[in-house]
Amino acid sequence: MKLLNTYDDRDEAEEAAEKLTGEKRLASERDATVVIYNLFGIPSWGNFHRLGMYNLSELKSLLDRRASWQAAEQIRHAEIVATLNTVAKNHAIDIPAHWL
Repeated sequence: MKLLNTYDDRDEAEEAAEKLTGEKRLASERDATVVIYNLFGIPSWGNFHRLGMYNLSELKSLLDRRASWQAAEQIRHAEIVATLNTVAKNHAIDIPAHWL
């Protein structure tokens, strides 16, 4: 399990934890008067998508209409893929070839 996201609100953190598949753990930590909630889980594209992270919903929408991309959509796709490359390296997961 790895740290997937942090939250400032307990309800939001618990709601996010319910969306994950596989092992998960929610841990809180206090810094002075501020409490943050760390969500640990299995780093997978499915879990990241369920959490609404890394513009994966936007990527899905882009890929659904790939045949009719304009220049702006090609640029946005490249931006999202650049972010996903970093995420993939950090979590040792592969980007599906059909996303590229």
